[in-house]
Amino acid sequence: MAKRDYYEVLGVGRDADAKAIKRAYRKLAKKYHPDMNPGDKQAEQKFKEVTEAYNVLSDTEKKKLYDQYGFAAFEEGSGNPYGSGGQNGAGGGFHGGFGGFDFGQGGNGYHEYHFENSNMGDMGDIFGDIFGNMFHGQKNSGYSRQSSGFGGQGFHSGFGGSGFGGHTQEKGSDLRSEVSISFEDAAFGCDKMIRLSDPSGSGSQTLQVHVPAGIENGKSIRLKGKGNPGFNGGEAGDLLLKVNIQPKPGYERNGMDVYTTTEIPFTTAVLGGEAKVSTLYGDVICRIPEGAQTGRKIRLKGKGIVSMKNPSVHGDQYVTIRIQVPQNLSPEAKEKLREFQQVCRNDERKRRGSVA
Repeated sequence: MAKRDYYEVLGVGRDADAKAIKRAYRKLAKKYHPDMNPGDKQAEQKFKEVTEAYNVLSDTEKKKLYDQYGFAAFEEGSGNPYGSGGQNGAGGGFHGGFGGFDFGQGGNGYHEYHFENSNMGDMGDIFGDIFGNMFHGQKNSGYSRQSSGFGGQGFHSGFGGSGFGGHTQEKGSDLRSEVSISFEDAAFGCDKMIRLSDPSGSGSQTLQVHVPAGIENGKSIRLKGKGNPGFNGGEAGDLLLKVNIQPKPGYERNGMDVYTTTEIPFTTAVLGGEAKVSTLYGDVICRIPEGAQTGRKIRLKGKGIVSMKNPSVHGDQYVTIRIQVPQNLSPEAKEKLREFQQVCRNDERKRRGSVA
């Protein structure tokens, strides 16, 4: 029988995202699974078909190949690593294609599934949803269990009295959230109280989070055990908290270094002198050399951001000079400037004359 398009099998469009593909597979896998349809060969075949389709479309690389070449991408001699349908074929998530399936013998046969190359997180999640409570509390489901759970190289399971994979501990999935902090909080570290709401709306929890000094924008803090609960007594997942640093006017950060700008009077630029400069650690007095030009940078050693790895190490602050242009001068001040201008011109003529 000719294969049907994988998107058609799952009933999704070619633009479907990973969530839509997974959702469609959950629904169909539960509908056609042989244990939901005892003795129905057609349902068994449908289950194999939808699982094969999901195995390809849920894998980024396989999906890309399928979208470009269709079924030819997985045929032997096609020149790509998924080409013979064995360990890496279109059914490559299953050991030997689909040869590992055995649903027969009137419900008393041995069932063995091998998901050796599949995304085990997805498969465990999907099949956990399908079979999580199917045999709970039943002492005799009509199946014998050889081994169970998602472990080792692959997944090998029959069905026993305690259910599908009921003896395997699984770590819970990680959660992700974000927290916004000020520029200073990122530089010096802080403690934040955050409130996390359950996606189902059933409740919330408040956590105190320590933000280490020197953290960079976009980095994440891992809170161990604060994610989703595990399965069958497995440990909980983690919470990954992405840090968003709010900008600070007049300050720019690059790694551990900080960049600022300071304005100095025209006379200070010409004659030299001192200027007060703001830093994260307070104001400091900087020496301005005579004849300083706009754009000149002054380095303030150790006035940057602390290293997260070594608290005794700090970056530097680089201050760019900008010269203030006098405004609203009095007639007397303007006259003095004209005199200054004339003196400068005379000095320039003398210099040129001596050079000539």
